[in-house]
Amino acid sequence: MSEANKQVALKFLNAMCVGDAAGQGECLTEDAFTNTMGFAGVSGRRDRETMLATVEAFNDVVPSGFRPEIHRVLAEGDSVMIEWEGNAVLSNGEDYCNQYIFLFTFDGGKIKQLNEYFCTVLADSKILPLLAAKGEELAHGN
Repeated sequence: MSEANKQVALKFLNAMCVGDAAGQGECLTEDAFTNTMGFAGVSGRRDRETMLATVEAFNDVVPSGFRPEIHRVLAEGDSVMIEWEGNAVLSNGEDYCNQYIFLFTFDGGKIKQLNEYFCTVLADSKILPLLAAKGEELAHGN
């Protein structure tokens, strides 16, 4: 199961990086949620619907996609961890490069929970203003 879970986690990540909400949705349980760790504006818990709406908004905010460079994928039991870097150009022309660890928990071959670890201060300063300018409230946890 670990190898299959790795493939689902990678499919989810690739869908997120190109703004493919439908592809991302195929990887999620109906009650899936994400926790963006930390104490910044982008931190917090988001339900499945908000996760998908956020990745859809990335089409406008990060038109280049995140162009992921994957460093490591580890799997054990119902968990998969991906360490990666995103190198993007934002809609305002600024570079956005961040480092990530995504920790996925699976249920029945789909992602039930995602804990995201990244520099939330950078995301707050670069991405949050672009989402706010679009009138999006998606960057804030529920």
